[in-house]
Amino acid sequence: MLLERIFTTDFFFSVLRITAPILFATLGAVIGEKAGISNIGLEGIMMISALFGSLTAYWTGSWATGVLLALLVGVIVALLMGFFSFNLKTDIILTGVAVNMIGSGGTLFLVKVITQATEGSALASTTSLITKNLQVPAVNIPLLKDIPILGDILSGHSVLTYLAFFLVFITWVLLYKTPLGLNIRSVGENPNAAASVGVSVLRVKYIAIGLSGAMAGLGGAYMSMYYAMGWSLDMVAGRGFIALAAQAMGAGEPFGSMVAALIFGLAQALGIKVSSLGADSNLVSPIPYLVTILGLVVFALVGRSRAKQRHSAAALQAAAAK
Repeated sequence: MLLERIFTTDFFFSVLRITAPILFATLGAVIGEKAGISNIGLEGIMMISALFGSLTAYWTGSWATGVLLALLVGVIVALLMGFFSFNLKTDIILTGVAVNMIGSGGTLFLVKVITQATEGSALASTTSLITKNLQVPAVNIPLLKDIPILGDILSGHSVLTYLAFFLVFITWVLLYKTPLGLNIRSVGENPNAAASVGVSVLRVKYIAIGLSGAMAGLGGAYMSMYYAMGWSLDMVAGRGFIALAAQAMGAGEPFGSMVAALIFGLAQALGIKVSSLGADSNLVSPIPYLVTILGLVVFALVGRSRAKQRHSAAALQAAAAK
């Protein structure tokens, strides 16, 4: 009976809805990692993009303009990270930490300056700015919406939700079926070898981190213009870090990372659902983060086991050669 109350069509619909922003950031982490870049600043990029996306939508009266601006802001912030890291030789991890701090405290300062909000007035949020007309619209897919159960789960999502899952395939094509993808992977695996055959390592890294920022920017737009209907302090709530875990669990591959992102989306949806059924929210809210830790432990153990197998196979080959 309890399982029937939890695992409804609305529950699985919410899994896809919750997964989408994580998936955007996860794809950003995948592209960055393929180029040898650990983009720790995904969380901050999402926060900054979410703010400027929602404000732009409000000022222009167009959700599409807000999404495009959020994407552009994500690219700009990521390229700035690249400039400090690649040109000024700042540690990329420290640069990402700085972006995350700006994404939290810096955006709060900007909201107070732009909206003239104070601590006593709406706690400096833009939640009231995104109305129904400015929300990223949902789409009911013809034919699919009429299929029992499946239609209730897969149809009626935001445009950005479908875009997130479509970009998984596009990312795979980019990385494995295009010359740019080959260059990205070459630079990530061995930059010196890539440079020796004429590949501009710096240019490829800038492209990769820019694409990573674009993905995070779309995730930020999703958060403020659909998921939460506005910006609020720390609204991303660790999704950028969860995306890094999903990328690691998926072994840095687009489809594997998508499955990992779905697992985290399922965990978050489960926490929300159980809480709505009367469970103490303080007990169920850590579920997504516990799943993150367990997932990384499993990934580490599997990676360690594979490393041992490769080492044993190499040792056997060496012994046979003697």
